[in-house]
Amino acid sequence: MPPIRSLLVALGVASGLALAAPSFAQQDRYPSRPVKIVVALPAGGSVDMVARLVGQHLATDLGQPFVVDNRAGASGQIGVPVVAKAAPDGYTLMVSPASFLTTNKSIFKTLPYNPETDFVPVTKLVNQAMVLVVRDKARFATARDVLAAAKAEPGKLTYASSGDGSPQHLAGLMFESRTGARLLHVPYKGGAPAITDLMGGVVDMAFAPLPEALPYIRTGKLHPVGVLSERRAVSAPDIPTLREGGVDGVVLSAWIGLLAPAKTPQPVVDRLAASAKAMLRGDARTRLLEIGMEPAPDEARPLAQVIGEEIRLHADLVKAAGLVPQ
Repeated sequence: MPPIRSLLVALGVASGLALAAPSFAQQDRYPSRPVKIVVALPAGGSVDMVARLVGQHLATDLGQPFVVDNRAGASGQIGVPVVAKAAPDGYTLMVSPASFLTTNKSIFKTLPYNPETDFVPVTKLVNQAMVLVVRDKARFATARDVLAAAKAEPGKLTYASSGDGSPQHLAGLMFESRTGARLLHVPYKGGAPAITDLMGGVVDMAFAPLPEALPYIRTGKLHPVGVLSERRAVSAPDIPTLREGGVDGVVLSAWIGLLAPAKTPQPVVDRLAASAKAMLRGDARTRLLEIGMEPAPDEARPLAQVIGEEIRLHADLVKAAGLVPQ
């Protein structure tokens, strides 16, 4: 190759490397400015609790603020698209309940995001048991009492949820499907307002994530009828399962995960995952168990696989319940 041509090629290669270098450098320095964590639910619920705990840890560990941004409403369809459309640079993240990524695809005819292609899962953060809670302990002491009331007056017994397609809603559908009872669903914009109205007597009961209900159970403001799991919850061993209370086959848990927009660079995803998983194995583990959550940093199946499997599972449940997509 002639000397001048060799020089031009060398300059071209060097120029290409120079253009590429900032991308690699930016990833190495990540994060170099504040990061936003979108939560598509109101403050005060279990998802918000986890987001703030994770945000505090990531800020301490990675040296930049991680700020929670609550974008509540429309069963996730206001906040989740914000993340789906964000730049894939690691500066917009999402802490989400499973339902926005799994059940919503069956509950709604169309979604302003694709849960399987618009996000890259960073890690599952926690699993949380669901618990059936009531205000009127005298009327609903056990699961049998709830079932008897539901069958005596079909469609009259009300249950609150944090919105259409939420884990609370799915639990109600499962209760109906497994028992043949009919309930009246009352959706709210989040778990906190649903619990508030339950305590106020506006609704009869709620299938709530254990962390949202546990403070009120401990103070006696709510009565736990039973957890929707095979075994009693580690965080609340005194609460029986629904099976122990006379209602079999209603088993459901709700997970919360950390996600980023699709095409976020893998080094950024890996850095976030390593930090979040270290938190879940460390001091935060005790705190999470205290408030009713089970840390889940090392599960065998990748979160993307879990999302795909649950989309199909929840679609079957919604279809069996006869629910028409909105």
